Amino acid sequence: MVNYSFSLLTFEYFLLILIRISCFIYIAPFFGMQNTPGRVKIGLSVFVALLLFQAVPKETLAYTGIVGYSIIVVKEGITGLLIGFAANICNSIILLAGNLLDMNIGFSMATEYNPQMRTQASVSGNFYSYLVMLLLISTNMHHYILRAMADSYQLIPVNGQVFQWDQLLSGITTYMIDLFVIAFRCILPMFACIMILNCVLGIMAKVSPQMNMFAVGMQLKVLVGLFIMFLTIGLFMDVADFIFDEMKRTMVSVIKGMYES
Repeated sequence: MVNYSFSLLTFEYFLLILIRISCFIYIAPFFGMQNTPGRVKIGLSVFVALLLFQAVPKETLAYTGIVGYSIIVVKEGITGLLIGFAANICNSIILLAGNLLDMNIGFSMATEYNPQMRTQASVSGNFYSYLVMLLLISTNMHHYILRAMADSYQLIPVNGQVFQWDQLLSGITTYMIDLFVIAFRCILPMFACIMILNCVLGIMAKVSPQMNMFAVGMQLKVLVGLFIMFLTIGLFMDVADFIFDEMKRTMVSVIKGMYES
């Protein structure tokens, strides 16, 4: 039987849980998309906070006055934002891969609004981003993200944050390195084919200078690019695995940077 009885102290504790969860849902992938209604985000935050309120052990909060409580509120908000941000920035891997891809096949001038990252993205980047989002839902990766947020209370209790900036900086630096490595690995077949096509066009330009290789090359790059995308779409499950593994590693690294082991 679930019994929700709030006193002044327990209600303050519930508000702190709600702040961390709501900040996480605001920025986390799938949960914090721009086209998700605000009422859905608020309702989900309150529902998850109510569930965690029964599971999280309640400790005495040591603070003095409104200023002390405000500091705890800010710390809880930063904790939720950092965990959600660690999962959300991994989506920029596929957007970078799409930008590099469009630069090679000639689609880089066309951009669309990406509601997940709240920025303009290339056509291929948006296409691959939606595929990653569908795979994230079909593989229950969004359950893992939400469960990681709930499990963070075991390591980082309310008002128990110890920010280790060296660990946080090391985790973000490692992510920046993996960002370019994984993005280039995603478009490696396309990059190799376009490089071979450029070599062939360069040879043809020397053999027959009267041909307009600029006009011919633009059409060939688009055709070859779309054909290679069609052939390599079956490999996208492996690409998504790389991104999800990086998402898990980044979230763990950020959580480790906010508690003292």
